[in-house]
Amino acid sequence: MRRILIVGGGYAGFYTAWRLEKTLRRGEAEVTLVDPRSYMTYQPFLPEVTAGSVEARHVAVSLRRHLKRTTVVAGSVVEIRHADKTAIVRPLEGPDHPVEYDIVVVTAGAVTRTFPIPGIAEEAIGMKQVEEAVAVRDQLLTAFERASTLPPGAERRRLLTTTVVGGGFTGVEVFGELLALATALLKRYPQLGFDELDFHLVEAMGRILPEVTDEPGRWVVRHLEQRGAHVHLNTQLTSASGGHIVLSTGEEYDTELLVWTAGNAANPIVAKHTDLPVDQRGLLQVHADLRVGVEGEPAIADAWGAGDNASVPDLASPRAGARTVPNAQHAVRQGKRLAKNLAASLRGEEPKPYVHHSLGVVATLGLGRGIFQYKSLVITGFLGWVMHRGYHMLAVPTWERKVRVALVWLSAVFFGRDIVSLATTQTPRQAFTSGGVPPEVTPLGRR
Repeated sequence: MRRILIVGGGYAGFYTAWRLEKTLRRGEAEVTLVDPRSYMTYQPFLPEVTAGSVEARHVAVSLRRHLKRTTVVAGSVVEIRHADKTAIVRPLEGPDHPVEYDIVVVTAGAVTRTFPIPGIAEEAIGMKQVEEAVAVRDQLLTAFERASTLPPGAERRRLLTTTVVGGGFTGVEVFGELLALATALLKRYPQLGFDELDFHLVEAMGRILPEVTDEPGRWVVRHLEQRGAHVHLNTQLTSASGGHIVLSTGEEYDTELLVWTAGNAANPIVAKHTDLPVDQRGLLQVHADLRVGVEGEPAIADAWGAGDNASVPDLASPRAGARTVPNAQHAVRQGKRLAKNLAASLRGEEPKPYVHHSLGVVATLGLGRGIFQYKSLVITGFLGWVMHRGYHMLAVPTWERKVRVALVWLSAVFFGRDIVSLATTQTPRQAFTSGGVPPEVTPLGRR
């Protein structure tokens, strides 16, 4: 049997393996998938996890449960030597070791792009993994609990201040959902006022949501500002040391919660630790049929790539040389096409090019608020939010996850969202070791 190694279990990797299991005959190939996490995260639901509209575990699709004929290895590929058809795997436990393969599929995804800004490494939380979304939610809820015990003043204001850096889809959706959650929480905290909430969205460009046209983008800015938020365009974060925010415009304030969503960067494994060709951005170069290779040159045998770590020609775009944007819509469909092409290649058939015309874009701006755009058609408000939920209900993989998410949404109609903070799960031994004494209080009762 041919040995297929899939590097990464995100959208593209999961869907490649899932579709290969449905396409390949038994005994036709042996598939191994390597990823440090045992699940695929459905990232479009992360903003709703931060707001408590979706249960955290429901956005994580178990690799072992749904990939029944694939060997799942808990670890990371740290080097790909395609000339030797060998990958170096670093397992969660034990030393690095080589894994030989006949065919490699590189779907390692992208990483969060960061900059050397003082305080970012110490204060900011990203938004690529479900653990980050849970931490953001718990930090906001805990901040409300702490603020409710303080008198009005600077410290209470700081606890009720949230900053999101990055005006792409993830940043705007997280910002809108957190703003909606914070506004709803005020009903449970009568001692806190709406005028004490301080929400800031910081974007270096002159507009937000680059995937939509100009007017819908301006509408989103107006909508957020009408809800009491501050949207800083053409503005950069210059410092966040100690939670003290300094913007390039000169504005300064203190924030309790800082969320960083300022774009993607090339995965360093692909950019620096492989002999496969990459472009100037560090992305894997692939042909339209998802075989690895430099444009205009023959494809490299037995190497495939897709997803956010690959520069895939966008044949649906009228612009020459266009590449597909790094989003879930493309990654899912590229994974499916890659699996079909790989199976065809094993059987001596010609692979087909990847072509996908956009189905439009949807974004949530908080419970009951959203935006949808398909070409010149723009729908905003409640109907846009319904279309957002409908699209992602269809897109989230497996019927099991669809049903679980739908049940949570249905229960929220009758009981509202859950507002319990479980921040102590990040320090699970604290109650056991402290004997019930709060950590700020000594055994003698002195602070």
